Amino acid sequence: MAPAVPLALLALVALLAPGLGVAFPGCDYPVHLWCSSWEIAVACQAESRCANLSRPAAAPVELSLFYESLCPACRGFLVQELFTTWLLLPDEVLSITLVPYGNAEERNVSGKWHFQCQHGPEECLGNMIETCLMHEAKNFSTYFPVIFCLESGSSVTKNLEACLQVYAPQLDGGRIAACVQGDAGAALMHRNAQLTEALDPPHQYVPWIVINGKHTDELQAQAEASLLGLICRLYQGEKPSACGGSGAPKAPAGCRR
Repeated sequence: MAPAVPLALLALVALLAPGLGVAFPGCDYPVHLWCSSWEIAVACQAESRCANLSRPAAAPVELSLFYESLCPACRGFLVQELFTTWLLLPDEVLSITLVPYGNAEERNVSGKWHFQCQHGPEECLGNMIETCLMHEAKNFSTYFPVIFCLESGSSVTKNLEACLQVYAPQLDGGRIAACVQGDAGAALMHRNAQLTEALDPPHQYVPWIVINGKHTDELQAQAEASLLGLICRLYQGEKPSACGGSGAPKAPAGCRR
């Protein structure tokens, strides 16, 4: 009986002599094609030999935050966890969607949308300001620092101009104010209401955190305890340096309906 030949040696021989075509389980390609794409290289266990190929970028972890502008727990999570995690991680690792509405209610009166918010009219105004800010700025990296400034400051509704001067002086505060006071702002808030009402499972409190399209009690608890740690665990690509360790104070209890 001929002596057994190690699999690694067979693979090496195959690379040197493509006509031999040693196949790994799940590899249905001749050796000369093993480095033609990353998917084939993985199937044929040839990633380390294919220097011409780069590992495809992993999809970012997608996080949607459904919140209210004056909810203490929402402000705590946005300021202490979400903003600091966003600062530490590149855009290709974490993608964030903000939906300020939460436990508000809407009604249509003579064709116009009116809103009632859990923490009163000032919260409705804060939700509207942040929604119109997002609409005008378009770019997340432009408006998120302004929202952080509003939520971490003394007044969500009175500090817009000051926060714009510091974080986004290129934005026109007058355009944002016109949106807040006009039909555009009401239409945008109605869209936030629709997004919130479409949640599955329905939200029971805010902040309500959805990660990669899912909300569970476990994901919520992990996000509130250490969002950076959770995102680092979920991200499938090469871990950024910020994933070396994480930890933060526990967020306040949520705002229930």
